[in-house]
Amino acid sequence: MKIGIIVFPGSNCDEDIYYVFKHILQQNTVKLWHKSANTENCDLLVVPGGFSYGDYLRAGAIARFSPIMDSVIKHANQGGYVLGICNGFQILTEARLLPGVLLPNVNQQFICKNIYLKAASDTNIMTASLDPNKAYKVPIAHAEGRFYASEDELKAMQDQEQIMFYYVNESGEVDETSNCNGSINSIAGVTNQNKNVMGLMPHPERAADEALHNTDGRELLASVLKLEESLP
Repeated sequence: MKIGIIVFPGSNCDEDIYYVFKHILQQNTVKLWHKSANTENCDLLVVPGGFSYGDYLRAGAIARFSPIMDSVIKHANQGGYVLGICNGFQILTEARLLPGVLLPNVNQQFICKNIYLKAASDTNIMTASLDPNKAYKVPIAHAEGRFYASEDELKAMQDQEQIMFYYVNESGEVDETSNCNGSINSIAGVTNQNKNVMGLMPHPERAADEALHNTDGRELLASVLKLEESLP
């Protein structure tokens, strides 16, 4: 499998996710500069976390118009896989590749800490191989991570199993204290209708190395590699 990590001015998690896919998961991984429209025949495009364009105007709003995003949209519309993490999730919602929006955290503050998340379904490649009963400990670091969707949009997402992760407590239960940013229904990650575009606010790449004493995030990223089984 070939994985492309898109780099915008202000990206700061591109090295982290590149390191995990390239050196820990041993995948053919390249970096793609945002001003190029060439995705280099990558099977999976990753839009990493950070502060693209300084998060000016609104997180992800400017990066959405970078030249490479036309190629990302084309790749997605042709059934290619796309993964957005944190700021990448924000960019994908701005590009309307994913439903909903990411609003400022309910406490109006930047939050950086470990949280727990749980797979909401097994109908997408990121959660298909995960333990449905396990609460995975993964860090978050964002100021605009509060997922919101209209009532109709939310119902459609639920009916089509587009909700990918929920924020939960250590026991795997959804409660008020575990909803770190005030996201509607404690949603931490979603997919598009075709399940080939995925976005989540937590950073699995920051919990993937033994040196960090937490490899829960590695399980999430390793699960994505299952798409290789369907590639020609």
